[in-house]
Amino acid sequence: MTYKESSEYLKKTSQRGICLGLERITVLTERLGNPQDKVKTIHVAGTNGKGSFIAMLTSVLKNAGYRVGSFSSPAITKTTDSFRIDCNKIAENEFAEIMCDVSEICEEMDDNPTEFEKLTAVAFEMFVRKKCDIAVVECGMGGDLDSTNVISSPLLSVITNVQKDHCDFLGNTIEEIASHKAGIIKHGRPVFFGGEDIPEIIVKTAQQKSSELFTADWSDILFNYPESVCTLSGTQFSYKGMKINLSLLGTYQLNNAVNVLNCIEILKNQGLDIPYKAVKDGLENVRWHGRFEILRKNPLVIFDGSHNPDGIKRTAESLELYFGKKRVVLLVGVMADKEYSLYADILGKYTECVFTVMPDNPRSLDCQTLAGTFSEKGIPACAFHELEWGVQSAYSYAREKNLPLVALGSLYMYREFTEALDKIS
Repeated sequence: MTYKESSEYLKKTSQRGICLGLERITVLTERLGNPQDKVKTIHVAGTNGKGSFIAMLTSVLKNAGYRVGSFSSPAITKTTDSFRIDCNKIAENEFAEIMCDVSEICEEMDDNPTEFEKLTAVAFEMFVRKKCDIAVVECGMGGDLDSTNVISSPLLSVITNVQKDHCDFLGNTIEEIASHKAGIIKHGRPVFFGGEDIPEIIVKTAQQKSSELFTADWSDILFNYPESVCTLSGTQFSYKGMKINLSLLGTYQLNNAVNVLNCIEILKNQGLDIPYKAVKDGLENVRWHGRFEILRKNPLVIFDGSHNPDGIKRTAESLELYFGKKRVVLLVGVMADKEYSLYADILGKYTECVFTVMPDNPRSLDCQTLAGTFSEKGIPACAFHELEWGVQSAYSYAREKNLPLVALGSLYMYREFTEALDKIS
């Protein structure tokens, strides 16, 4: 099986859509020899911040000398983006080789696994074949019924936060959503919660599972927030006497970094050797796409994959911090299941004009509908069914007005956006 053939195979499987449950992945991993239990694993759930958290943590662990595998979703340019060894995505031929072996087992099963279940199995198998010391695995959705939740005894379970998202699958209240995420807590294994207000169900589940529960501690972080910390050059703070310049942008990245630093202390107590120099080097050299990422500087072009209400609020905070009263040009494309009607209220005062587009995904919201939510609030908005034309128009407008262009919404839009941007001279 070539990489192209593996991609076509997955595309066929994707037509099945989302189908939560552990029955299929349990059979699949058993037939593979349960690779998920052969490598020390850190399991990460949460509404926002999972990808950035994983990028930071794997960078630190790599700098500490460990061979680190990671699995995250969604892939933002190609499938191999989701599979990384020491922060570098796996080669296409290596992915295809593992996918070939996994697919053979899948085709023998009475209930053929979903696309995400097959990808999860590939990740677990990759960690073993690549002889990883540690793997960091992101939940695709929720926790209890997510296919990654076949991990039986993680080194550490992490719930970055709990906010409203994927309500059609996880419920309409914080407590309902938290109950799904609490499902990754395993008996006798520590769990870290990085949000502001910890849901009661997470506390109760940790007690029932005899799992030591940790929460975010900012006492070792010294900074003058926000003026002297967050700039377009990085996020600066001091940790245990070390000055660190986090390379990732966005006001929310400081929260993610604090969560990582707390988890590093927990992992050190679990026996991992993580020198503080590895912490500094790991955080200063981390790279992650699609999170308040600067793609061009003249005019300034930023992509931020925020899409749920909490993420959009964090983007608004970043716009105010970095640009003050200067307005920005927005390019927005989201999935139809998001609370997009709130975007205009949250982002309106920072916005000069909005260009709405439709990412290449069957779940995308119609661009005309999205534009209407801004127009109704008195914000000029133009809809473009062709994303490339929308990017060109938004870029030209931003350059003419000398304003920053900020693309936000679904990470599914990242590949199309960057490809369209590359065509503009």
